Amino acid sequence: MACIFNFILGIYGSFCGTNNLNSIFYIFKWYTKKIQYEKIILLLLILICSINLFAQISFKTGDIELETDLNKINAKAKVDFGAFKAEMATTYNIEEKKIEYMRAEVVMEPAEIYLALEIGRIANKPIDEVIEVYKIHKGKGWGFIAKKLGIKPGSDEFHMLKNDTHNHKYTSTSDKPSDSKNKGKGKEKNKDKGKNK
Repeated sequence: MACIFNFILGIYGSFCGTNNLNSIFYIFKWYTKKIQYEKIILLLLILICSINLFAQISFKTGDIELETDLNKINAKAKVDFGAFKAEMATTYNIEEKKIEYMRAEVVMEPAEIYLALEIGRIANKPIDEVIEVYKIHKGKGWGFIAKKLGIKPGSDEFHMLKNDTHNHKYTSTSDKPSDSKNKGKGKEKNKDKGKNK
């Protein structure tokens, strides 16, 4: 490629003189640098987007394990928000438009949408009330918001929230939901089988 360009410059230079040749050479150098800068900028944008996609967020719950589980939910939900939205709508019997509103207008992360719906379920509060409390107190974090809605740190409701979040299918490494309610029942089945013989 460089040979062809030098050949063209040589022919052009013999007809037009050296000043025009130098001008074309500088234009070519500027253009190649511009292409390199565009590639670098594109790579940086891709890097920033990928870091943003998998960045750890502090939800200010006051519990490290809950924070970790919420970040797992957030990362998986961002990969396929449509599937996440459909699952949340089905699980919590809420319209997908409300979830879209929470994401776009209220500017909630996917894990925050899950947390709002789960807190509403456990505290027996309508989602609109949870959203209003979030709008007013979002700077103080989800620990404060949960407390405002009746879920105090260390309470049975808080442990239920923590356990449900930990056992949510978006926190597991596989695509299958983890089912903590059925743990240990396999041994009981085997005991029953031995009695019938």
